[in-house]
Amino acid sequence: MSVLLTAVGVLLVLLAGAVALVRGRVVVVSVSGLSMTPTLRDGDLVLVRRVRGRVPRRGQVVLVEEAGPCRPGGPSDRPPLTWVVKRVVALPGEPAPTFLPSWASDPAGRVPAGHLVLLGDNPEVSRDSRHFGAVPVERVLGVAVRRLGGGRPVLADMSALSTRMSAATGPPPTGSQGTGTRRRNRL
Repeated sequence: MSVLLTAVGVLLVLLAGAVALVRGRVVVVSVSGLSMTPTLRDGDLVLVRRVRGRVPRRGQVVLVEEAGPCRPGGPSDRPPLTWVVKRVVALPGEPAPTFLPSWASDPAGRVPAGHLVLLGDNPEVSRDSRHFGAVPVERVLGVAVRRLGGGRPVLADMSALSTRMSAATGPPPTGSQGTGTRRRNRL
């Protein structure tokens, strides 16, 4: 009997440790808004893997702190209240896209070191780098790895996405902002 109790105790400790490890590495968010349609829709639940401090790859969908209210892309004096879900379209040191505001790139016309250019997949309604400039990498909480409860992949057909992005080179649009609402981890 004591061997069985010991085994159950060890199993419970290992299970609790695994849950704590996973809880620190993943977050479930609920998408709110239309800025990432058709890839992500209003109400979708998305599993996000934390990658704080690491540069994501171009094309990945990321969860990022919304830019501060005081200046575009700049830090806020208060904690951010909103997370936004966007796609990485340019990395540090790459040529700055033509739609990026002139103040948001370095003098050589490149994405500044430690910054990313982010766009929504639905440029007609997305608030993204066209509005708030390049985003510091440290504002990225994580990378979307899986949509929960749906069969659609997180990455859209990149050729269709490129067509929509080409149409987005005009002035920044107004409209709904896609956000991610953090949920408590329930893993």
